[in-house]
Amino acid sequence: MAPSTVLPPETFTRAVQGLTSVRPRAEIALDPLPAPKRLAPFAHAIGATVLRDEDEVSTGRLVLLYDPQGHPAWQGTLRLVSYITAEIEPELAADPLLPAVGWSWLIDALDAHGADYTAVGGTVTQTTSTRFGELSGPPAAADLEIRASWTPLSTELGVHLESWCALLSSTAGLPPPGVADLTR
Repeated sequence: MAPSTVLPPETFTRAVQGLTSVRPRAEIALDPLPAPKRLAPFAHAIGATVLRDEDEVSTGRLVLLYDPQGHPAWQGTLRLVSYITAEIEPELAADPLLPAVGWSWLIDALDAHGADYTAVGGTVTQTTSTRFGELSGPPAAADLEIRASWTPLSTELGVHLESWCALLSSTAGLPPPGVADLTR
């Protein structure tokens, strides 16, 4: 099959340029990922890894979808889809308020960065794993997953990626930029 010679629409091109213009804080590495091909006519994907003291503590994917025809559930033509997972302390995984706190990190990050959006939705999942038998070994491990999507109200997506990086930082337990972590 020959490569497509169809140029992406200007709306999609501007949106991708907004995403690729952001330089995150030093602990976050962003890399391009293969984009899903069946969710929308045009897609772009970014992967992220968050390091704290050289340990990987959080990872994520952010996918930009663009359908020139729009989608009723999206309430627009652009959609950002996020998946983030982070290691957490097992005691935190037992906290019944953790899902609401995790969701507030997303909403607070979008609002703090001035990212205009609509139709936000998603889930927050906390899991605890304990190994047995031949897999026994390290103590119980716990993870937090935040899956969310929202419709940006403009093609200026730099603020949305900055918001997403702030969410990654929160899930990884990083202090705000410019604030020293006195516990280390």
